[in-house]
Formats: sequence, structure tokens, C-alpha cells
Amino acid sequence: MSILIDRTSRVVTQGITGKTGQFHTRMCFEYAAGRDCFVAGVTPGKGGQSVENIPIFDSVIEARDKKGCNVSVIYVPPRFAAAAIDEAVDAELDLVICITEGIPVRDMVSTRRRMVGKKTILVGPNCPGVITPDVLKIGIMPGYIHRQGSIGVVSRSGTLTYEVVDQLTKLGLGQSTCVGIGGDPINGLKHRDVMAHFNEDPATEAVVMCGEIGGTDEEDCAKWIEQHMSKPVVAFIAGVTAPAGKRMGHAGAIIAGGKGAASEKIAALKAAGVHVTQNPAEIGALTKQVLG
Repeated sequence: MSILIDRTSRVVTQGITGKTGQFHTRMCFEYAAGRDCFVAGVTPGKGGQSVENIPIFDSVIEARDKKGCNVSVIYVPPRFAAAAIDEAVDAELDLVICITEGIPVRDMVSTRRRMVGKKTILVGPNCPGVITPDVLKIGIMPGYIHRQGSIGVVSRSGTLTYEVVDQLTKLGLGQSTCVGIGGDPINGLKHRDVMAHFNEDPATEAVVMCGEIGGTDEEDCAKWIEQHMSKPVVAFIAGVTAPAGKRMGHAGAIIAGGKGAASEKIAALKAAGVHVTQNPAEIGALTKQVLG
């Protein structure tokens, strides 16, 4: 099994005619079951055309009605991306994965309000996507480093996701599903939400979680783990306090009001029984050790 996506997913690429949308749709189309799962693209005004033999429609609702799409991946430019999310939510898709980076915070605040009470799950924005190894990848991650297995991975950082997966694969530890939730301050699924999915997935034996400084998502997840998690969790918190006036790597990495520091996150995770390493090069080895 897996979480969020599988062979039954039917994917529409919003922004498929752009350079980025075309390239990554082709990469996903050629990976594992991608030829069966990527069934439509959307670019307003270009309906009736095609990319890689994938038909293009003018709207998500049209793509849903004609191709049975239930998942969207978004490569739309930042100023239009929130509206693209809104369109997919209004079409009542099950899952929206927004890769776009740099969406105005004000736009995302409005979009998240619009999503209240709706069925659609949002991953991202500013994320690498979701992959079930050897089954389906939706996003920009390099598929070749992944192997099917029983380790779930959830991370705010795309680069760290790739590093963790590479270590796990080289140690013979495949992955059930890998979820990049993105580093923006206003986003969809949080660590805690993904952890709950993994906890219910019988194919996931353990979870690797990568967090960053800023916000309190990791502390919230630690509380949930302590109360509900039945599987071992390995964690790493990235980032150090930046000099005054310097910008963090992610928009979400903002330390304010004395909260969001790496030390606080590490302490909360350790108190919840999570196996924490402060060396990213040891994540894979620690996971293997925890599994015995």
C-alpha cells in the first residue's frame, strides 16, 4: 500500500504547456505507472492541443469530467498558482500537489480559507511533490534514487528529502511513500497530518521526518507522536539561526516570539520518544539501527 497516491490516481497537470510543466510531466509520465496515471493537462485557451500525447483542456472541471482526474499537480507561475489551487478545489479533486514556489502569502491565506470544509487535500506549495516508489511520482523529485519498501518519509525540504532517500536506498531500506510538504508558511498538509497517514498504512514500518527551524509544526507533530504513533520515528531538524537581517532558506523558516528554534524542536521530539540525529549524514544509519 501507500499513502495519498497509487496506481488508481488519475492526474491532471495544471500548467502543462509551460517549460517546467512539460518537462516534469514527461519525467513523471515515463516513471513506473505514469503512462496510465497522467491523463490530462490544463492550460486555459489551449484546449484541444496535447503534450506528450496527453490531451489539454481549458479547465480542471472539463479534465475531471472527460478523463476522470482526481489528482492535480500545479506548475503555474506564482501570481496565478493560488487561483489554480482554487480551481482544483472547486472541481472537488481528492488531492492537489502544488510545486510552485513564491506564491504571495496573501493569496495563500485566501486560498486556505476557501478550502475550509472542502474535501480536497493540499500538498505544498513550494514542495517537490509525492512519490510512491516504483509505482507513481507526481512532482520534481529524481525517481531513480527511490526504491519500494517500508520507510515513510516526510520533509519540509526538497533537498533533504533527496538526501534521506539516497541514504535509505543505499542501505537497502526502500520507501513506502515520500511526501515533500514544502517550506512556505501557509501550506497544506503538516508533518502531523502525514504522520497520521503513515501510522494507518500497513505497508509503512517506520517514518523519517525532516523539519526546519521556524514555526511550531514539528512541536505539534511531536505531541501527536507521543499520544498516537505506534511506529518508530527518526528525525532531523535542519537550519541554524541566521544573522540579523539575513533571509532564511525557506519562507516558513521564521523564528518569532521565542518559538521555532532548532533546540526547541529537538527537545520536543526527543521527549516524545523520537530518535533524533543532529547529523544529516547519519539519518539512514540511525533508521537502520532503530529497525534492528
